Amino acid sequence: MIAVEVSNRSGVEVDEEGASALARSVLEAEGIEEGELGLVFVGTAEIRSLKREHLGVDEPTDVLSFPIDGRERLPQGLPRQLGDAVLCPQVVGEAWRQPLVHGLLHLLGYEHGPEMEARERSWRA
Repeated sequence: MIAVEVSNRSGVEVDEEGASALARSVLEAEGIEEGELGLVFVGTAEIRSLKREHLGVDEPTDVLSFPIDGRERLPQGLPRQLGDAVLCPQVVGEAWRQPLVHGLLHLLGYEHGPEMEARERSWRA
């Protein structure tokens, strides 16, 4: 089972259940059967601060990913400590699904490029 812990400190209402369900679906489709994931919703100032601190860019963004174990695949049956996907509802608005998918793929080790774009396209509604 994939455990998803959601924290909303953005100051706006978000679809926590929908985000958790989408995260589980994406991870299961990528072959992750067990693991722990944090979904964190933050405000514009916090996402800007995180991007500045971790990427050296002083601007808000839609999503940031903070992987924990960095291993692409673990032996069958062992849970992964995936990390956190941090989203800013004020930046993404109602279109949170694609940024969440993007952040999850980064947690799984995908980098920008054709392979990641193909996987993202399969999740577009």
